[in-house]
Amino acid sequence: MDRKQEWFNITSVHRLDLIGLGFDGDAVDDATMEHLAHLMSNDYVEQLFYLQVETYAEELGIPKLEKEDVEE
Repeated sequence: MDRKQEWFNITSVHRLDLIGLGFDGDAVDDATMEHLAHLMSNDYVEQLFYLQVETYAEELGIPKLEKEDVEE
């Protein structure tokens, strides 16, 4: 099994995303975009991330560990 890569990106935010929602994305500086991405990341992890990881892992047939093998 090839397991060289540890982290995998799942999304990004772009000024075009803001423009598509009617905001002036061209007027936003990099620091504000970075802050927006940080806020979105926190919100996503707190609300949906682990629920979706579990759902998709089950759909993909990824085996679960036995309870005694799970790190707490």
